[in-house]
Amino acid sequence: MITNHFYNRTIRKIVVAFGTLFNEINLIRYNKAGNVEYERIKVPLVYASKEKFLTRTTSDPTLTKSIATTLPRMSFEMTGLEYDSSRKQTSLTKNFAYNTTTDSYNSQYAPIPYNFDFTLSIYVRNQEDGTQILEQILPFFTPDYSVVVDFIPEMGLKHTVPIILNSVASTIEYEGASSEGTTRLIVWDLTFSAKGYVWPRSEEHTSELQ
Repeated sequence: MITNHFYNRTIRKIVVAFGTLFNEINLIRYNKAGNVEYERIKVPLVYASKEKFLTRTTSDPTLTKSIATTLPRMSFEMTGLEYDSSRKQTSLTKNFAYNTTTDSYNSQYAPIPYNFDFTLSIYVRNQEDGTQILEQILPFFTPDYSVVVDFIPEMGLKHTVPIILNSVASTIEYEGASSEGTTRLIVWDLTFSAKGYVWPRSEEHTSELQ
């Protein structure tokens, strides 16, 4: 039976680490000659599902909202997770850490490997904005980019988490009912897998290790 509540926030830390990769992307717009900058935008990033974000972005109950003024934008969400047996460690492996403040030891069994699936969606008004944002992301994934996450501070457990870019696809929405209408917005969807872990409960020992 599963008893004794614990919460290591390991899943939350993976979500935060993923989002942090994309929260400093800038979009620069130039004149027609392409040599004079006239606008610089830090692209906003939020945690939200694509469907809800699209509804919020394109809804216009007062008929006064301009889609162009709300773009570019980005959103991301964790879409699933799957146990990764290829990275499984021996179940009885234990880690230990000494706490000098309390003169005690913490122990914890080995983490359980999971692959976390993410989708990053980029919303732009035109292809040029979309490709400029993509070129600030794609070169870093070959096909993976690794981040270091401090999963269990009291155990001193920092792990490198590879984040793999799996696919890139785009869709176009139109103002009209068909593709003959005016382009409303372009959406780029990038899917990723993060090779992370979920940790069991840690225990404190006041006596000497046996």
